[in-house]
Amino acid sequence: MGFDKAIKKAEEKILLGIWSEDGLDHIIREAAQIEDVGERINVISRQFLGIPYRESTLIGDVNTPEVFVINLEAMDCFTFVDYVEAMRLSGSFSGFKRNLRRIRYKSGKVAFENRNHFFTDWQVFNKEFINDATRMIGGHKAKSVKKTLNKKEDGTYFLPGIKSKERAFTYLPAEAIDHNVVAKLQTGDYIGIYADTQGLDISHVGILVRQGDAVYLRHASSTKNQRKATDQDFKHYITGKPGIIVLRPVSREQYAIDK
Repeated sequence: MGFDKAIKKAEEKILLGIWSEDGLDHIIREAAQIEDVGERINVISRQFLGIPYRESTLIGDVNTPEVFVINLEAMDCFTFVDYVEAMRLSGSFSGFKRNLRRIRYKSGKVAFENRNHFFTDWQVFNKEFINDATRMIGGHKAKSVKKTLNKKEDGTYFLPGIKSKERAFTYLPAEAIDHNVVAKLQTGDYIGIYADTQGLDISHVGILVRQGDAVYLRHASSTKNQRKATDQDFKHYITGKPGIIVLRPVSREQYAIDK
């Protein structure tokens, strides 16, 4: 069965908030004309600033059939980057819907067990679109770790119904994130905040944005005084955090825009 036929079987729930399909189609088509990947991500993600933060906007778990959800009324940190990455790969609203399935689910098949629940899943199953740039940026300062994702210290699961998996990956400790490292970060880099908790790879994710000499983390913030998609000073935000993982979107030459 072809990809386009397979994706039509999933139930859909689409909430576009302040936008219409035509309005989003226009935004995506305009952004697709921007050659620089980072600037395209900047332009797309800027549209969502101020959108409320909300957890659990996706539908599906071990007891509930997965629904293909687009919810632009509210989003968490991970659905925020899901939407942005799918839009930056697209040339239209219909292309965005197809690409969101590819980005969010292994092989584009909408099912709870196929959803990319972890940040490192996002890269592992989307290598044609996203590279792990952590070691390239951090050099010898980067650290390799191996974790059993989804398994807590007491042996239970963060996500019932999802098998635990061993995965080796690289992160950059906070003490190593100096001026030279920050200088290597690019607008459009996806920044995962490394989690030192057993069973998790990250605790949060956002997008690196440079504006002149300032460097921001653009993210769907869950903090009490924010709870919306916002820009925060990057260096200030990572103070006290364990470290970061950096995923970098590939350049246009390596993929074809989905019209």
